[in-house]
Amino acid sequence: MPSSSTSDSSGPKGWLAMGLVSLALFGNFYVYDSVGPVAELLVQQLGFTDTQIGTLNAIYSIPNVVLIFAGGVLVDRFGAGRMFMLTGATCLLGAVLTATTSHFIPMAAGRLLFGIGAETFNIASLTAVTAWYPVRHTALMMGLTLGAGRIGSFAADLSPAWASWVYARGWQPPLVLAAVIAATSFLASAGYWWFEHRYLGERSRETHAAQPFSWRDALRFGVPYWYLLSLCVLWYAVMLAFRSTFAIKYFQQGHGLSLAAAGAINSYVFLAALFATPLFGWVCDRTGRYAGMLAFGALLLPVSLLVMSSSNLGLGFGTVLIGISFSLVPAAMWPMVSRLVEPSRFGTAIGLMWVVQNAGIAGANLAAGWLNDVYGASAANPSGYRPMMTFFTVASALGFAFAVLLWRRRPGAAAPAPSLAET
Repeated sequence: MPSSSTSDSSGPKGWLAMGLVSLALFGNFYVYDSVGPVAELLVQQLGFTDTQIGTLNAIYSIPNVVLIFAGGVLVDRFGAGRMFMLTGATCLLGAVLTATTSHFIPMAAGRLLFGIGAETFNIASLTAVTAWYPVRHTALMMGLTLGAGRIGSFAADLSPAWASWVYARGWQPPLVLAAVIAATSFLASAGYWWFEHRYLGERSRETHAAQPFSWRDALRFGVPYWYLLSLCVLWYAVMLAFRSTFAIKYFQQGHGLSLAAAGAINSYVFLAALFATPLFGWVCDRTGRYAGMLAFGALLLPVSLLVMSSSNLGLGFGTVLIGISFSLVPAAMWPMVSRLVEPSRFGTAIGLMWVVQNAGIAGANLAAGWLNDVYGASAANPSGYRPMMTFFTVASALGFAFAVLLWRRRPGAAAPAPSLAET
């Protein structure tokens, strides 16, 4: 493992490495969120249904129900830098395929290819951070690189405004723009691979020890862990299916907003998150009240959906609430895992949560698209979106219920649990 003098005190080299990781994540997050702004154009110009639009994001998650374990093994086997570059290339190929066809099946194949690369890409980015900062400043650097990724999502939401001339030319140019940004992401990941190889070499592959997945270990987790897993699945499924796939289209057709205005309002989620994430992380660390903060963040999601369903005046406020929830829940959720399971099974616990989370996100995308098609959701029939919003609200409220159960079981838990028996 690199010494702390090499990694934690790496100075300009470490900052440059994190800059390359941040630029790569910016492009990757942008491509993921590029479907939402173009959704209505796909309906109008290509005749896509909402089920098909939901599938374009659901198919991103489907392979990762299985492949996320293989991705982690490959990162440990070949190193963060090499896998960062290879999965960046895979994401670029997926983005290019999505942008160069007007037929649903090859477009979905492009999103599938992007999804196959993207989750392992994200694992490699986290591993890259710990390669340079394994002892100190790890959380700070992860927060900064993740923040860069969220800026990518923010830019995608605002793209109908800052790249209005692109959208004026139809459905394809915005996706071509996403492919160009994916190319930038690939170049940054390739640059990071070279940089890591040059300054860390083989030592970077020694910073993580793989934790093999074991169903036997999973069966030994305590009840609070399963409450947390249930919250994780429901919260992420609603958050990503709504915000990244259907929110902009819903704002346009359900509330009569223009594409630019709908994208701007949806961007408030990440605008709020950019400022709230470090604040809530600091509060959680200072107070140790992870379960209570988690319950509060989970509550904000169904409340925000109800606010947005009530009137046009609630759209901006509702998306800000979603942004706060999007900052608070992840900031409290992942530290909670280390307090609910033994360190030797932490990898298994996280891996299981990611697997079920991806299945939930895929299912929510497909269910929401199906509801919109069945009830004829459109600009001519805005009430057709009510079943989708009800589905999202009920699912997120159920997630809040699991957060409350977790809170009542472990109201404080400022220190990690020493054994599973005590959970």
